[in-house]
Amino acid sequence: MEDRIEKDTLGEVIVPKDAYYGAQTQRAVENFKVCSLRLPASFIKAQAIIKRAAALSNMTAGRLDRKIGQALVKASDEILKGKFSDQFVVDLFQAGAGTSQNMNINEVLANRAEELLGGKLGEYKKVHPNDHVNMSQSTNDTIHTAIHIAAYTELHKQLLPAVSGLEESLGKKAREFVGIIKSGRTHLQDAVPIRLGQEFEAYTGMIKHAREKIEKASDSLLDLCIGGTAVGTGLNRPPGYRRNVIANINDSTGYLFRSAPNMFEAMQSFGAVVEVAGALRLLITALLKIADDLRLLSSGPLTGLAEITLPPVQPGSSIMPGKVNPVLPEMINMVCFHALGNDSAIVHASQAGQLELNVMMPVIGYNFLQEVEILTGGIVSLNNRCLINITADAERCR
Repeated sequence: MEDRIEKDTLGEVIVPKDAYYGAQTQRAVENFKVCSLRLPASFIKAQAIIKRAAALSNMTAGRLDRKIGQALVKASDEILKGKFSDQFVVDLFQAGAGTSQNMNINEVLANRAEELLGGKLGEYKKVHPNDHVNMSQSTNDTIHTAIHIAAYTELHKQLLPAVSGLEESLGKKAREFVGIIKSGRTHLQDAVPIRLGQEFEAYTGMIKHAREKIEKASDSLLDLCIGGTAVGTGLNRPPGYRRNVIANINDSTGYLFRSAPNMFEAMQSFGAVVEVAGALRLLITALLKIADDLRLLSSGPLTGLAEITLPPVQPGSSIMPGKVNPVLPEMINMVCFHALGNDSAIVHASQAGQLELNVMMPVIGYNFLQEVEILTGGIVSLNNRCLINITADAERCR
């Protein structure tokens, strides 16, 4: 592989010749060889939305040459379409606050814009990662804002539709099983009669309650600290920039993001993410309860309760032919346990802020987005492969 030599404030750096990233990203690759984890595509897209919005806003303010700005907008649009995904190479565990992550996209956009304007990779004669791409910004406000944008988007495009689908399916089962009377149980002992539909009505209510809490909590993610630059004062930000950059973000996303009412609190705190994580914890506890009940109610088939039957989706044993296990509820259990680990990481990292900044942003963003991703996938699989095809044994229930 051929290389090129770039320079930064510390000296010369050898960078792969065809790489769209540059010296600072390469230093991060060499410094942080921790694991294979990277911030996800949803986060990279949020970064591209911010850089696009910033370029438009800086052109409006008269600070950014229009040819450079238009090239940056085009390069950002390419990233939003999935191009250059292999150029985001910084380890999740990196420089505090995500400086390396911010420079990764700054360098990719600068080099692509340089190329669009007739230059060569690594020259930065026409477009510079800091002077042009990062104009009116800091790592501190852009990474924080990217977390909010990605988190809100993934919640509303992925998780909440999945939760609504689960709620709907549980409601259908509640109505389907309303005529089946069985023994209610407390302390795992027989108690008084209850309808099987009423048990599923309880599950429906749990999911509905969690969904409503998530929807309400997610509103706080609409508050953005973009324009606060380094510590919330807006140093080096032109007049009107905050208003314009958020308007441009809203044009790209279709959502109604807004400027945080207290920029200093917004820069220092991840309270919004912690608030939503708390609502996700409510969803997790409901899912765990439902999954455990499904396993128990379907136990048997000869010596257990066997009041419901889960659809057989795969052989259950490598040693006992014919055995079928409750694999989808077991899967959701494991998803929830992992999600609780994500939640714990979010809480610990969120309380680690010091003075004007919390530098644990990459791990907060990663764990929140992964939690949303695995909960979404787990819920969709549980619903489509198990829940909608559950049947009841009315005679066994009696």
